[in-house]
Amino acid sequence: MLKAMQKIDIAGPVGVLETIVIPAAGEQTGIAVVCHPNPTQGGTNTNKVIQTAAKALSQLGYTCYLPNLRGVGSSGGNHDHGIGEVDDVIAVVDYARQQHGTLPLALAGFSFGGFVAARTRARIDADKLLLMGPAVGKYEIPTPEVPADTLVIHGEADEVVPLENVMVWARPQHLPVIVLPEAGHFFHGRLVQLAGLIKRCW
Repeated sequence: MLKAMQKIDIAGPVGVLETIVIPAAGEQTGIAVVCHPNPTQGGTNTNKVIQTAAKALSQLGYTCYLPNLRGVGSSGGNHDHGIGEVDDVIAVVDYARQQHGTLPLALAGFSFGGFVAARTRARIDADKLLLMGPAVGKYEIPTPEVPADTLVIHGEADEVVPLENVMVWARPQHLPVIVLPEAGHFFHGRLVQLAGLIKRCW
């Protein structure tokens, strides 16, 4: 059974980071930081894709932190196109580690949040990485290579980040990509399937 989510403020590098915390549903086995999509398109920590992912991870034993990154909601600072946001994620990771010690860490994100999560993973160690519809090829900064065990889930009919963008990025890494046939960028009508894939493939 899912425990009640909480809202907290975490000190970030340019102001507070308004954060939703979804506790582990049972015995805690890890911590996860889950990053929202592009705020210039309305992306926040209440986005249904990252909420779905966080609840799936909660059921796997992860306490999940969903920050509003800089300039979003009540969080301080200004949107920085995936650059300063990496420092925000690291601040949330540091806070989570203070609360939970050395439990395994997962980084996750959807769209812009996937781009940020991948860039964060290039800066710090994490045990798992989950990228959903990652915004590959959408920013001047390239999306970095990621560990071989990264879970990448993308919609075949993604109208925001074409599947081919992700395949061009994944191909030289020999990185598997799970493709949801006919699914669009926002996984409309496919969120139950998305949650099931996360739990099954974790």
